[in-house]
Amino acid sequence: MSTPPLPSGASAVKRTDHRWQALAVCLVAGFMTLLDVSIVNVALPSVRSGLHLSDSGVQWVLSGYSLAFGLALVPAGRLGDARSRRAVFMAGLAAFTAASAVAGAAQNEAWLVAARLAQGLAGGVLVPQVSGFIQQLFQGPERGRAFGLLGAAIGISTAVGPLLGGLLIAAFGAGEGWRWVFYVNLPIGVAALPLAYRLLPPPRLPAVRHRDFDPVGVLLLGAATLLLLLPFVQEDWHGGGKWLLVLAAAVLYAAFAGWELRYGRRREPVVRLSLFRARSYSLGVLLSLVYFAGFTAVFFIFSLYLQEGQHYSALLSGLSITPFAVGSGAAAAFGGRVVHRYGRPLVTAGLALVALGLTAAGAAVHLWSGPHVGWVTALPLLVSGVGSGLVIAPNQTLTLSEVPVSRAGSAGGVLQTAQRIGSAVGVAAVGSVFFSSLTDHPGDWAGGFQRGLAVALGFVLLALLLALVDVLRRER
Repeated sequence: MSTPPLPSGASAVKRTDHRWQALAVCLVAGFMTLLDVSIVNVALPSVRSGLHLSDSGVQWVLSGYSLAFGLALVPAGRLGDARSRRAVFMAGLAAFTAASAVAGAAQNEAWLVAARLAQGLAGGVLVPQVSGFIQQLFQGPERGRAFGLLGAAIGISTAVGPLLGGLLIAAFGAGEGWRWVFYVNLPIGVAALPLAYRLLPPPRLPAVRHRDFDPVGVLLLGAATLLLLLPFVQEDWHGGGKWLLVLAAAVLYAAFAGWELRYGRRREPVVRLSLFRARSYSLGVLLSLVYFAGFTAVFFIFSLYLQEGQHYSALLSGLSITPFAVGSGAAAAFGGRVVHRYGRPLVTAGLALVALGLTAAGAAVHLWSGPHVGWVTALPLLVSGVGSGLVIAPNQTLTLSEVPVSRAGSAGGVLQTAQRIGSAVGVAAVGSVFFSSLTDHPGDWAGGFQRGLAVALGFVLLALLLALVDVLRRER
């Protein structure tokens, strides 16, 4: 794969001398947007009482963000590839900061839901530019290190959200503390914007012309993704009819693929389907989808088990999940450094550790469920976190290793959309088993957690099987 030449003059110096500082700006902004997926969970009781949210309102405050986030990823990544990653990144960051301020000032349900949708769209605009910048600024082992730091940000943001949310509510009170879950983004965004302009590389001559933006492909992909995610994020829709939307989504995805193949013969499509011919990319996207269905759902049911079943405060519940965040952050940075040496077997080892840790966590809850269960699950969650750190960052490095820099944003957007779809499917499947168990066995929070955890573990084991098959095929 050829590497595009560096820009000349001051731009070349900026790229060479400030790329790690530029990466730091990207990671801080990306961390902020991903944190908002999990941090709101612990603030919901405070939000619900403060704004008198309906059940549907609670659902949209949670899932509306993820839905809007997933819809924006691929088109925004494509826009950054075609025009200017820096401009798209800064627009997303500014919009996310403003939407956070609007959410914190919300006075009623509709106001907060609209602000959360705006936050999600802005986050989806910003995040694919991060992987695009990593592809653009780094090569070889350094690219692995950069993706390792991105993986650490992803893993930590998922696990540390409940802890940070609990700290903010404890500091500012149950009545108004939820507003600071959103206001905390303001100083970060304001500080990051001028740094982004100064440190991120300016646009080069775009590889894709503006008239080739492929609006039909964008609309087909957006409609298909919306129909696919809606039945999973809108949990108060009852009955089997909602699953017809999944069939409609499959039809639209097929139409999208057909259109992209046709459009790609003449112009640059929103997603170049030839990317999937590279086994590293196709397997990495599939593995990411399945793995995120397993690991993100664990925190959802574990927080409910601790707070509702064991009467933990939001802060103590967040502290109980911290070992996972610590293990994930440390292992992701390490995994990014060594992925070029070990390749897919490193991801396989990480998945095995995650499966081992989750199994041990389920056993710990079965044997020692009670007020001190947060202590006995600490070591299993640490092991799972170490494993997760060896999965997310190395898999992202391997998945994008054969992607041309000119398509880094759209390819990264597809990968991140798979992660969002996996998270939505996993939370719906694991949550359904968890709540059904509580309906059948009222008060048996430990049993509900174990049954839900078994479903999450099934997703992780499926991801492990995919990785093992790939390793064995490569050896043969």
